[in-house]
Amino acid sequence: MIFLKLLLGTCLILLPLQSVAADDDYGYPIPGSYEASILGTPAKLMPELPVQIPMRKLMLNVFPERKKPPIFFYDQGLLCMFAYQKQRAPLVFLIAGTGAGAQSAKQMAMMKALYQAGFHVVTLPSPTTANFIISASQNHVPGDLTEDASDLYRVMEAAWNEVKGDVEVSSFHLGGYSQGAIQAAFVAKLDEERRVFNFRNVLMINPPVSVYASAAKFEALLQQIPGGAKKQGVFFNQMLRKFSEFYRTGNFVAINDDFLYAIYTGHLFSDDETAGLIGLTYRINLAGLIFASDVMTNSGYVVPKNRVLTPTDSLSDYFLVSTHLSFFDYFDEYFYPFFQKRRPGLTKRELIEAQSLRSIEGYLKSSPKFGLMTNENDFILSAEDLDYLKQLFGARAKIYPRGGHLGNLEYRDNMAYLVNFFKKTGGSHEGSQL
Repeated sequence: MIFLKLLLGTCLILLPLQSVAADDDYGYPIPGSYEASILGTPAKLMPELPVQIPMRKLMLNVFPERKKPPIFFYDQGLLCMFAYQKQRAPLVFLIAGTGAGAQSAKQMAMMKALYQAGFHVVTLPSPTTANFIISASQNHVPGDLTEDASDLYRVMEAAWNEVKGDVEVSSFHLGGYSQGAIQAAFVAKLDEERRVFNFRNVLMINPPVSVYASAAKFEALLQQIPGGAKKQGVFFNQMLRKFSEFYRTGNFVAINDDFLYAIYTGHLFSDDETAGLIGLTYRINLAGLIFASDVMTNSGYVVPKNRVLTPTDSLSDYFLVSTHLSFFDYFDEYFYPFFQKRRPGLTKRELIEAQSLRSIEGYLKSSPKFGLMTNENDFILSAEDLDYLKQLFGARAKIYPRGGHLGNLEYRDNMAYLVNFFKKTGGSHEGSQL
């Protein structure tokens, strides 16, 4: 698993790359969508952020009466992170993208930037993580935006109850990236009804227009692997060999910035291989979701029904089966049947359309609290999707010319825009006492 993280986790590793020529004044240097998505932001082009900030872990016991299967003995509650100011300040909730936890690199970078600007911050894991499915999901089947929003809102209330005696808060704000961005829109809509937080503003970073359509694009990347998705194991082993051989023959001392820079400049991976690595990362995240959901619901989808797994049981066969299940398998064989039972008469098309910004278009169009950050070359968006976002958000949208999917999130211009978005209505001493 260490090599897996090294190979697939390059999207979290920041390389000191040189800038490339561009016909605009935007300085993010990586032109390719896939390359940007994997490599992220060059270290020299990030803002200077504090190394350490006052923060603590929040281990939330969202469902105190819940009994967890023995295989999840290690799960002690939902892990969130809380950064706090000494003085009265606004508080921002941040929702992670698919498969990411509260301590993901992107969450920590945004938390530090916002803390530095004078905000309290609470980071939340994605509802697609095993930790969330086990400890915070009402039905243990993530993916429905309305129900995920309800789960996230419950977590936010629990987090607020945990910290409200320790800090003074002037106003509440909300942000999210990737799937966390579209979930933030549904959470904000729910807050219009419940009025617990009265979010002052909401920033959506690289959201999909349709969860189903964006998942299909991730799945399509696996088709660029020679032999298609069924050869993902062979493909991974080939990539690992290339990675290891490059390291061995290059006489590198460590797997550090110099090594990763050499991989980039040496074009170690082809465009198809780069796309395949992104798709494989997505499939592995999906496998974790499927396994955790299946065990918690005792549905018998991967693990035989009523089979009680213990900490000593091998999970390798279940993991192998799960990684060969596509998003379409999950949706058609597990997700849709689950919700069809709960909502008699529900069609597959209706369920797909519900997982889209179009389903709450009127609310998004009319509410001035929303802002959008995305990129022209985000591969999860079609040309039609991009046009739709421009039409939907108008002047509230900030669309950069490149950056792929989240590749430029930590670029200094993007981080400055993020901070200023929240500061414009949430300045650190603005608002009434809550």
